[in-house]
Amino acid sequence: MIDRYTLPEMGALWSEQNKFQKWLDVEIAVCEVHAEMGTIPREALAEIKSRARFSVDRINEIEKITNHDVIAFTTNLAEEIGDAARFVHYGLTSSDVVDTANALLLRDACGILLKKIGELSSVLKRRAFEFKHTPQVGRTHGIHAEPTSLGLTFALWYDEMRRNRERLERAKEAVAVGKISGAVGAFAILDPIVEEKVCARLVSNRRLFRRKSSSAIIMLSI
Repeated sequence: MIDRYTLPEMGALWSEQNKFQKWLDVEIAVCEVHAEMGTIPREALAEIKSRARFSVDRINEIEKITNHDVIAFTTNLAEEIGDAARFVHYGLTSSDVVDTANALLLRDACGILLKKIGELSSVLKRRAFEFKHTPQVGRTHGIHAEPTSLGLTFALWYDEMRRNRERLERAKEAVAVGKISGAVGAFAILDPIVEEKVCARLVSNRRLFRRKSSSAIIMLSI
């Protein structure tokens, strides 16, 4: 998207900095669940959370060598965290982090658009009443037809945006799916409860986030 046409909040959401931050959010959530379950030491979790940081420039520099974005990311984390970094990304595969983080980004992007739709709908509704009795030439087949009102035009736009909002709300729910199941999604190393607990942690402000496993999709909300 060309910068001048990009909403500042949407541009910030899809920045490289925020993309890697979402990756880190997923990694930290997994570490928290592992620590709760005793899979990794709680001391290691404390060290990871206090020291975990990254640099977009450093990740891009490492990727030139590794030719792998997630390896570059975890390598940069390891440089910052130290010995406890061996517990980061434990049992995961790249798509666990990338796909789940992308779902978070898409969910948040829908939230921004829904807010904008709400603001636009309020204006359209106000204008519909304001111009309720303002005459306007109706058209059919590109020529003048029966008279109508400018308010009705705004009312139709308002109704269309209401339907758009409903579609976007459904899309937001549909896209909010996380996967924490390891290589090929087989749960070979991870207990499925890890996926459930991690996705529950990634829910905020009563926004839905679901887990997707090989056998079922379980709705998780708070």
